[in-house]
This record gives sequence, structure tokens and C-alpha cells, in this order.
Amino acid sequence: MIISCLHTADSNIAVFENAARQIGLSDVTLRHAVRADLLGAAELAGGLSEEITEETAAILSGLAGEADAVLLTCSTLGPSVAKAGMGAAVPILRVDAALAEKATAAGGKVVALCAVETTIAPTTALFAAAAHRSGADLEVRLVEGAWALFKEGNRDGYLAAIAQAVEAAYADGATIVALAQASMAGAADHVRNGPRPLSSPAAGLEAAMSAVAD
Repeated sequence: MIISCLHTADSNIAVFENAARQIGLSDVTLRHAVRADLLGAAELAGGLSEEITEETAAILSGLAGEADAVLLTCSTLGPSVAKAGMGAAVPILRVDAALAEKATAAGGKVVALCAVETTIAPTTALFAAAAHRSGADLEVRLVEGAWALFKEGNRDGYLAAIAQAVEAAYADGATIVALAQASMAGAADHVRNGPRPLSSPAAGLEAAMSAVAD
């Protein structure tokens, strides 16, 4: 089975390869395309524009021609999946959709953490819909300063800032914390006070496998 992933950061290739190993996807080949310019354009535009949506959807549709499933790993670009999926022969999924369902399934107080500002609106819409279905109480928070650390190449500082935000959310009464962006996944290993937060790479890969099986 082939799953193609569209990333907006090179570092997410290793994140998804690691997640695939952790959940035992030994018979799955991951293919990776990286388009950092799409996220850069969204940041400059202050969010996801129609032009960026169209371009992202076209790339996803192209990847679908040579894969059993396609995963969009960037939360900011997430809504592009709806356009790309129309008439597609294979499943085209956003990894954070699977995360939202998993995080809100049991109800309670769910805190979704975002690292980049352009992710807040699409993440809120996605998680709010899932929370409405389960009755969960949702709060979406931005981890201030984290994205600047990521863009500087300070991965350790980036993950430490996110882990600190996770622990703060648990201290504020969160039942579960979800790391809304795939690049945040490594922070889960640094959380000491509270349950392990949920992250999107494993959830997305599992959703892709299920979609293909269906």
C-alpha cells in the first residue's frame, strides 16, 4: 500500500516515518511531497486564500493518481481537502480530522494547541464540529512564541515550549490535550505532568488505513 503525504516542512517526513513504525505499518510505503511555499503564502496572506486552496487541491489530486490514499499534514491548508476530494478515486484526508475525532470522542474538556496563528481558524472549525457531536467542551490555544522557534530551527526549544503549554492546559483542568499540528508531535515525549497528549501523525495514518480498507 502506498500513502502519499503532502507536507509544508521537511522535518515532518521523519515525524511520519517514525509514526508509521510506532503503529506497525511495515507493509505501507510512505511517499512525501514538501511544499513549504504554500504555508509561507498562507502566513503572508493571513490565512488560507482561495488561490492557495486551489493550488493545494491540485497538488493533492495529482498525488492521488499514484497512491492508495493521500494525507495532507498541514493544518493551515486543511480545508483544501474538501475541494481535492471531490471525485477523487482514492481517499484524500487531513490528518487533523482524525485527531479531532479521537480527541473529542470521550467528551470532557479538550484543549487543542496550535503553534502557528494561521492554523487557529481551520483547527477551531474542525474541532468544534467534532466536539459538537460528542458533547466535549473545547478550547483552542496558541502556543505563543513557538512558531518563531520552529522557523529558527530551534527544534528542542519548540518542543519544550509546546510541552510546557500541554502541562499548563492539564493544570487548568483539561481532560485531554491535542497537538493540532503534525510538527508538534515530538513534544508528547517531553510531557511529565499529565496524560500523554494526542498527536496527528499516528491518527492520520490509521485513518488512511481504515479508509482504504473500507
